Amino acid sequence: MSMRPDDHRRKWDRKEYERLAQERILAKDKGNEEEEPVTKELLKQREYKVDLDSKLGKSMVINKSTPSSQSGGYYCNVCDCVVKDSINFLDHINGKKHQRNLGMSMKVERSSLDQVKERFKINKKKTEEKKKDYELETRVREAKEEEDRYREYKREKRKERKRKHDDDDDADADLDAGSSEMAAIMGFAGFGGSKKN
Repeated sequence: MSMRPDDHRRKWDRKEYERLAQERILAKDKGNEEEEPVTKELLKQREYKVDLDSKLGKSMVINKSTPSSQSGGYYCNVCDCVVKDSINFLDHINGKKHQRNLGMSMKVERSSLDQVKERFKINKKKTEEKKKDYELETRVREAKEEEDRYREYKREKRKERKRKHDDDDDADADLDAGSSEMAAIMGFAGFGGSKKN
């Protein structure tokens, strides 16, 4: 270390800085022993339904004093923010900031082969149940349609019988009118069953 007046460079005290570095290393080792690293929960499926339809079609009055949770748009109580439309709200609740505030990392748990097979079994059961429900619904609907067709067929038969009966009555009336005219021409007034004044 030269102390010349024309030497304007900064000089470092190596012993002092070595001592500070050693203290830092010791403090870091002590800190690692005392504090455990924070492990965040892995990303998992939501257990609640996101309510997007409750405010749909409703109007509300918003003032300056209205709390942000009741102002226009969708309010996130975890992040304490308001999002103006449903698409951005869904993007927000699926995003990194919201998931971090919930205490989750953006890493997904790796599924094992057994878990995948179990999920396939569950999905297969669901589809079979839906199929059974669908078959039941179609059978009920088909039975109802068949019943409606049978009722319509009966109605048509009744109408047809009634038409035939009306046609027969008209023919009988025409026949009776024709035979009474013939009887009058021949001189028969009747068979004596009724009295005429």
